[in-house]
Amino acid sequence: MKKVKIFGDSTIDLGKELYEQFNISVVPLTIIMGGTSYLDGENITPSQIYRHFETKNELPKTAATNTETYKEYWKPFLDQGYDIIHFNISSDMSASHANACKAAQELGEDKVFVVDTKNLSSGSGLLVLYACDLVKQGLGAAEIKKRCLARIGAVQASFVIDRLNYLYKGGRCSSIALIAATALTLKPSIRVKDGKMITGKKYIGKLASVAEKYVKDTLNEFNNPDYTRVFITYTETPPEILEKLLSIVKALPFKTVYLTEASGTISSHCGPHTLGILYINDGGVDSKN
Repeated sequence: MKKVKIFGDSTIDLGKELYEQFNISVVPLTIIMGGTSYLDGENITPSQIYRHFETKNELPKTAATNTETYKEYWKPFLDQGYDIIHFNISSDMSASHANACKAAQELGEDKVFVVDTKNLSSGSGLLVLYACDLVKQGLGAAEIKKRCLARIGAVQASFVIDRLNYLYKGGRCSSIALIAATALTLKPSIRVKDGKMITGKKYIGKLASVAEKYVKDTLNEFNNPDYTRVFITYTETPPEILEKLLSIVKALPFKTVYLTEASGTISSHCGPHTLGILYINDGGVDSKN
């Protein structure tokens, strides 16, 4: 059985500590801000993005990883005899997946296995960590990809957004909706379904109370979790709000609760004070196979 190396793009939002713990390598997307190109997670931070938006009223642009970059990151491991599994943000949200597939074709699809997570942020990250579990079990790359694909539809990934100005500036929210939301302190939840983002329940009120209600509503609606792990993923959120959400989630039988900050790519689209709870909602049935 060949060795297996796990890769993900920088939108999987697991953070440096988990990348090191699980031996995950990350291929960055590009963020273009103020005429300068940056590598997501390497030489730009979400805080820099927020401050740029506040001072310039200008959102950065994000760019997919190109084919040659994928090959540069993967080839050293292929030369060492590894098979590679690479996880991408949803193909409906970025051309990164198409470029990764092209790179895999050129290097050998019997060696590089590319997964369209049909998700984003730690929703994709959940599949990445599941793949890491399977690597530890000694499974081969093709079987790991097959099992990950089988669980994609069960990933519960959602967020509640405090401010709509980033979505408006990015063309994902009308000016009328922005005015209405501001007047009513409306905070929509966003869910990922079939690789696309859709609007879920809309909340009214301050972020602290909305966040608590959103988490409880989500756990009630998606009530068949795989209790292996759960993420609370956020962008620049007050710590007291995060602590409250952690207390709610830790009261449930999840084995591991992760608190992670979203990457620059994700943050540039949703802005600060966005947070979500994410887990696989299939009862962990795959682990019983």
